[in-house]
Amino acid sequence: MPPRLAITSGEPAGVGPELCARLVERSWPARLVVLGDIDLIRERAAQAGRPVAVRPYEPAGRAESGVLEVLHLPLAVPARVGVPDPANACHVLGLLDRALAGCVGGEFAGMVTAPVHKGVICDAGVPFSGHTEYLAERTGTPRVVMMLVGGGLRVALVTTHLPLSAVPAAITQDAVERTLRILHGDLATRFGLAAPRILVAGLNPHAGEGGHLGREEIEVIAPVLERLRAEGMRLAGPLPADTLFVPHTLSQGDAVLAMYHDQGLPVLKHASFGGGVNVTLGLPVIRTSVDHGTAFDLAGTGRADPGSLYAAVDVALAMIAAVRNGAAAA
Repeated sequence: MPPRLAITSGEPAGVGPELCARLVERSWPARLVVLGDIDLIRERAAQAGRPVAVRPYEPAGRAESGVLEVLHLPLAVPARVGVPDPANACHVLGLLDRALAGCVGGEFAGMVTAPVHKGVICDAGVPFSGHTEYLAERTGTPRVVMMLVGGGLRVALVTTHLPLSAVPAAITQDAVERTLRILHGDLATRFGLAAPRILVAGLNPHAGEGGHLGREEIEVIAPVLERLRAEGMRLAGPLPADTLFVPHTLSQGDAVLAMYHDQGLPVLKHASFGGGVNVTLGLPVIRTSVDHGTAFDLAGTGRADPGSLYAAVDVALAMIAAVRNGAAAA
């Protein structure tokens, strides 16, 4: 049977609902189920000039070409294009909770998430720093890893949504080691790389310049790499971030581990924006996401590009296939 994939439609005032409606424009080797308000998705698709046939999701049903299956979860209040309402924060989080429950229970083989707006959810009184942290908390996962995929790159992060001033204290031996173990494990099991090669960035300019520009490389990062190399992991570094992202160096690795958000992601987004994918590693379920935000200014115009959503579905399906192949080989 083809895999069944949950697609959350995200912030209802943004581009998510109309991008999800455009999934019918491609043929997929899977059954895609969009989670959202069925009337909103139908309305937003028509408003964007791309009306689609929509039907309610039935677990025992089958995919039908050109028809969008929607697992209906109603809005709390009507949504206006480009005008987010904190009253719908419960709806947005409910989409994530339902998709996650379906993945954990085996109803879905994985989940793909359209963008949400962190500030709107926080304004509703729910502390929310992002999908990655929310899904980790809901699954009781002590540590997850954010990895962006696109433009021929895979870039994972030791720290994610932290102020830059808080990053050095968060770069500990434990954090680096646990991140590397998750990254290495998921590259093997969910990306089919039997012996992944990981390029590890330093924290400081020039990777600390031998201690003259910081000692995190010497005291924190290098000792971890030495321990894990002794276990057989193929790790290079700590490498200066400014020369790590050159073709010759990148050709020697399967993934890059950056120390903080804006060290690694600007390079990847330059190479892949509009087609990049956010992957959460370490979860008990497969989860990918678009690499862009809610784009309130584009909502309802029909100009929003579905490329990143398509890519997120492609990556999720490739991960599902790698897991299935690994299970079959075992």
